[in-house]
Amino acid sequence: MRLADAHVECVTEIAAPPQRVWELVSDITTSVRHSPELQEVQWLDGAEGPAVGARFSGRNRNEGMGEWRTVSRITELAEQHAFAWEVLYPGNSEGEALAIWTYSLEPLADGTATRLRHGMRLGPARGPLTDYVEKYPDREEEIIDGRMDLLRSGIESTLAGVKSDAESGTRG
Repeated sequence: MRLADAHVECVTEIAAPPQRVWELVSDITTSVRHSPELQEVQWLDGAEGPAVGARFSGRNRNEGMGEWRTVSRITELAEQHAFAWEVLYPGNSEGEALAIWTYSLEPLADGTATRLRHGMRLGPARGPLTDYVEKYPDREEEIIDGRMDLLRSGIESTLAGVKSDAESGTRG
């Protein structure tokens, strides 16, 4: 995969209604419980919950990249249908997204089950991955495929956790 095409999306079906799944995916702390990379989140600027334009910080960590912090801004919030946010790169005065993360929900079985998609695509902002690819241009596909594989694994873990929570009735 090339840098310009970098994206990943996973899907699962959950034996719970969209309202229950929505409660979990629109709670930014749910991913912290299930993602191997996201360690903590916190609302910023006095926000207390999801709303378009609301911002939150994140602390991430993985073995290969170490630890880093992010600031994200919610860009889409359609109850029981879609939740999206963009990760903003520190120092980027243009406000361009480094990455765009999405959840989309689709009711199944007369509303008693939900198809949940969770994905990420790179945005237009330059970031560490861009710098790394430019340093090793002959390894671009290997670098991007490796990062997307790691993200796919994390997304699959998060979806499995949301599925387990939703189907068992676990609260965040």
